[in-house]
Amino acid sequence: MTQHVVVGAGPVGLAVMEQLRERGEAVVAVTRHEPDFLPEGVESRLADVLYPDRAVAAFAGADVVYHCAQPPYDEWPELFPDLTRGVVAGAEAAGARLVVAENLYMYGPVQVRLTEDLPYAATGPKGQARAECADIVLDAHEAGRIEATIGRASDFFGPRVRESAVGEQVFGAAVAGKRAKVFGDPRLAHTYTYVPDFARALVLLGERDEALGEVWHVPNPETVSTRRFVDLVYEAAEVDPGFPHIIAAPGLALTLGGYLSAPLKELAEMRYAFEEPYVVRDAKFREAFGDAVEPTPLRDAIAETVAWYESQGEAGETEPVRIETVPEGAAESA
Repeated sequence: MTQHVVVGAGPVGLAVMEQLRERGEAVVAVTRHEPDFLPEGVESRLADVLYPDRAVAAFAGADVVYHCAQPPYDEWPELFPDLTRGVVAGAEAAGARLVVAENLYMYGPVQVRLTEDLPYAATGPKGQARAECADIVLDAHEAGRIEATIGRASDFFGPRVRESAVGEQVFGAAVAGKRAKVFGDPRLAHTYTYVPDFARALVLLGERDEALGEVWHVPNPETVSTRRFVDLVYEAAEVDPGFPHIIAAPGLALTLGGYLSAPLKELAEMRYAFEEPYVVRDAKFREAFGDAVEPTPLRDAIAETVAWYESQGEAGETEPVRIETVPEGAAESA
């Protein structure tokens, strides 16, 4: 039986594990600390794969490795490249295929729809770190050290996703009957990725030889404005917190808030993604793999996410980013 090793037990890693277990695959979770939850039948191995020798030991016997781990958000520039080198070393020693889950930070500010052939033009440290990580993986593939492929997603939503632009401060707020808080201009189109769809795409990429050595934007639900996205969340939650039900923090407020709030300071680098339309094209994936991974319709994906939030209650396991730390008067309703 093929052995699948999933690095990281966050929302994406857990969704990958669930997809694999539904198919009866042998799955090993590799994490730094004992995870609070793993799908039934998943083996747990504790290892800090920032260190290559520990990754080599943890990945022993692996046929496919899914890199779904990340350092703390404020430590990406310092730790992410070394974490990626450790994962690559472990996959190489095991002779395993490597599937990497990435976001879109490396492209930097763009005025066009996002496609895989865009140059890496990030000007901030997090985007530059993600670009370096992508180069580490693809260079190792080109050198023949490993077989690797990369799947990229936009801002996440879905079960277990709390720390996201539309996580706790949108879904959590909706189920609690409160007003949603969003970044930038909610009137602009913005692509959001449903995590279970991302997981299905990553598993497919790990199976297909034609995926190797390539970057793929995973299939997404239809792109709508953030305002429309939030409206659909409140419709699914059957909640009306009053008008207006969105509080928007413009880019200037986000930047100013960064001087007072560590979480906002970390997010300020990405404010450009919410000040212009942010539309991701996934045509390359669809043309290569057809309907092998059909994205969940947006209404259904939102309804499933609302249901998960309702099942959890208002309190989250992690502290979400709080937009209310923006200086008084800097935010505006939309």
